[in-house]
Amino acid sequence: MTEAPHEAAMDALKARIAGAELGASAQERGAVIGLADGLATVSGLPGVFLDEELIFSTGARGFVLALEETTVQVALIDPSDGISAGQPVARTGQAVSVPVGEALLGRVVDPLGRPLDDRELPETTARLPAERLAPGIIERDFVNQPLETGLLVVDALFAIGRGQRELIVGERQTGKTSIAVDAILNQRESDVICIYVAIGQHASAVARVIDTVRSRGAMERTIFVVAEAAGEPGLRWLAPFSATSMAEAYCETGRDVLIVYDDLTKHAATHRELALLARQPPGREAYPGDIFYLHARLLERSGKRSAKRCGGSITALPIAEIDAGNLSAYIPTNLISISDGQIVTSAALFAANQRPAIDVGLSVSRVGGKAQAGAMKAVAGRVRLDYAQYLEMKIFSRFGGFGDSASAARLVRGEWIAALLAQHRFAPLPLVAQVALLAALDAGVLDKIDPGRIAALKGVLPKRLGGDPRFDGLRALPDALDDDTRAALLEAVRAALEAE
Repeated sequence: MTEAPHEAAMDALKARIAGAELGASAQERGAVIGLADGLATVSGLPGVFLDEELIFSTGARGFVLALEETTVQVALIDPSDGISAGQPVARTGQAVSVPVGEALLGRVVDPLGRPLDDRELPETTARLPAERLAPGIIERDFVNQPLETGLLVVDALFAIGRGQRELIVGERQTGKTSIAVDAILNQRESDVICIYVAIGQHASAVARVIDTVRSRGAMERTIFVVAEAAGEPGLRWLAPFSATSMAEAYCETGRDVLIVYDDLTKHAATHRELALLARQPPGREAYPGDIFYLHARLLERSGKRSAKRCGGSITALPIAEIDAGNLSAYIPTNLISISDGQIVTSAALFAANQRPAIDVGLSVSRVGGKAQAGAMKAVAGRVRLDYAQYLEMKIFSRFGGFGDSASAARLVRGEWIAALLAQHRFAPLPLVAQVALLAALDAGVLDKIDPGRIAALKGVLPKRLGGDPRFDGLRALPDALDDDTRAALLEAVRAALEAE
């Protein structure tokens, strides 16, 4: 009776010995020879490759940022506590990767997929490298399907298509993030998955964005990737690349993704910080020579995939900050040349309480009408030109009135357009309401009302249009706006004005 357990233990031991792999094993190890602010210099790893994940003796991890003749520069993605010169560093043979999949939806994670929302680790086994090659030109398709932001000024004047890269640029505190968050909120009832990447933002600002998205019911379709300002610079550097890999996992199953990078000027500053610590030659404004390539290879991963590949798309809204309205600064000009257009926010318009504070003269979409719904295109034709003329005339009207009636009428029409384009934060308008408002402007229905009533009209009109079956076709994005639908829209606007 007492020998049975002993025999079982012996049998188990023999089985382990029989299954053991005999022979020599080799592991390539290096040593830390320097450490400075999140960047370690390591020697003795001749076979290492870029982006490979390394493990320090403390258990901390890093990835290879730069290769030199006898050393490598390693950006830390874990705290550097306990790391010192002479400690061993081991290769993993694997590029730094991130978890991907459905389990990430509705979660707040760091660039490595680790939870930041006090919940369990996302239950997913699928992983992708953080850095991947962008699809070639043969694997891409035309951008011709609109991505509605819910902002009338954007959807009407600077239409964004699924697969487009539209830069949002402006001075601090001019509503750049609000524009991107409005676009995320407008996808609540669409099939678009959203990813918001916070790069070096204050924790309080990120918390406000998360609370806004959660309170308005868009959390279940959104992933938040957060690299805090107080975190390791390697995490901030990695954040946009990791988030893009998460987006590619959905895109490669034929789905559409919207990704917001907030913001890439802070990402560029992180790259400059690491480059200077690695003693790379500084260039303009102390940025290294590869700063353009850094963001080019990131944003080129966005786009519309061809039907033969997967048919999905990644729409990118990178955000950039400028000082004193200087659009010709180094990083903003780089991003403008890479992207497919820019939305420029104006401090003067923001101070004048025109929200969103978008400068119509400087903003542009290089896809434009090709990705705009036919119904919207039919009613938005002259709005941008009329509004730009109004802004120019408004400046000169301060020195005295215009004598001719045509100029006075143009100023009055401009006031209606300004009131129509003004929109409260986090209150996106559905497409059918946008088309109805512009059709009413075009037909003169709004000419005899006070511009101050337009804000109230925007609150009443979507509810009136939402339950009307006559506009189901309009919500399906028709190629043209027929006369019967236009008349029905005008009738709905008149009824909403009477009921207001």
